[in-house]
Amino acid sequence: MAAHTVLLVDDDADLLKLLAMRLGGAGYDVRQARSGEEALALLPLASPGLVITDLRMEGMDGMRLFAALREQQPFLPVIIMTAHGSIPEAVEATRQGAFSFLAKPLDGKVLLREVERALGLSGASRPGEPGDGDWRREIISQSRVMEELLAQARLVAEGKANILITGDSGTGKELLARAIHRASPRRGRPFVPVNCGAIPESLVESELFGHVKGSFTGAVRDHQGLIRTANTGTLFLDEIGDMPLAFQVKLLRLIQERTLRPVGGGADIGVDVRIVSATHRPLAEMVARAEFREDLFYRLDVASLHLPALAQRREDIPLLAMHFLRESAVQAEKTIRGFAPEALEMLIGEPWPGNIRQLYNVVEHSVALATTPIIPASLVAITIRRPFTPYATFAEARQRFEQDYLVALLKMTEGNVAQAARIADRNRTDFYALLQRNHIVPALFKKG
Repeated sequence: MAAHTVLLVDDDADLLKLLAMRLGGAGYDVRQARSGEEALALLPLASPGLVITDLRMEGMDGMRLFAALREQQPFLPVIIMTAHGSIPEAVEATRQGAFSFLAKPLDGKVLLREVERALGLSGASRPGEPGDGDWRREIISQSRVMEELLAQARLVAEGKANILITGDSGTGKELLARAIHRASPRRGRPFVPVNCGAIPESLVESELFGHVKGSFTGAVRDHQGLIRTANTGTLFLDEIGDMPLAFQVKLLRLIQERTLRPVGGGADIGVDVRIVSATHRPLAEMVARAEFREDLFYRLDVASLHLPALAQRREDIPLLAMHFLRESAVQAEKTIRGFAPEALEMLIGEPWPGNIRQLYNVVEHSVALATTPIIPASLVAITIRRPFTPYATFAEARQRFEQDYLVALLKMTEGNVAQAARIADRNRTDFYALLQRNHIVPALFKKG
């Protein structure tokens, strides 16, 4: 398994090289940046589990870099290196959320101990640790938003709290639940998935709590139920928003007392399960409409994780598409090497309302119809069944941002160009040129 990545930031090339050799020798994958600006540019590509930065650097110093990292990835641990004279600043950084600081000259053993401690508390595995990275093997991603989510998932997995996963249909909520189970102390114990919307309301209690022989017509033998099957492990309640109201109070009792009574049974049975639930429905709104019990909602939503839609993690689309293509080609017994550039561009530009599940279906269908080793854009267009919306170019995206930014400033200042220019850190002449280039009239934003 790949070692965890540590990003080193220092404008001293010799120290940077020395630290990289020491951490690399300890088994870490080390990335280097000679400035804070370079570190921020490298961040999405490297996806580090830890950043170690010098405090005093030319340009963006360590404190400014730390502030930028907190804004982009609030769960990413940061260790600050500092000379003796700037220790008070480093102490202040730790008060603001930096993991720790190390005084120069660095002690190699202390450095390695702090790195291991930071990665351990952030939920990252140490190099060579059994199962390093295995817990998330089913989740294919290179996007920053998913890396942040997985870092949170690894942290909450180690605890005992119930977890609620939210997200649109097709985003992979069960895959995340399985990953959490593998990262938890309950790994190796049962993981039992239950689709709450797929069980008829009349059978929910029997399926989950079990029943004794003769308790109702058709109960020809004892049935222990899915909850007892998950005992000592993880119970995954998918589409929890579809759980019948009448059964919700019994589920609440199970969580509170850790006991259940099978249908027709005369005694309570103790159980030890961790509940991970998931839904695409707005449970808080359902609580307000009395469609879901408020007390149960708070018992399930002790720790929350939200899976982003595929359109919010477009950098993952090529990875996912190629993974699905390889799987589908093997199943179809075809030799298909990839997508034509125009086809891949089409996939990246799609809105994907059905998320990853829809992408899988499109790729599988394209492979089934393919007659060449490279899937062309024309075939992808057929399987998508909608007009192609190209992904915005850099120039288009920059213009869109510029327009939105200027409009937001003028709304905030009620059309006061001088004030808006000050906020934007531009002189009035330049600011007027920006407004003219974007066809924005300041007078339209004045009161009245």
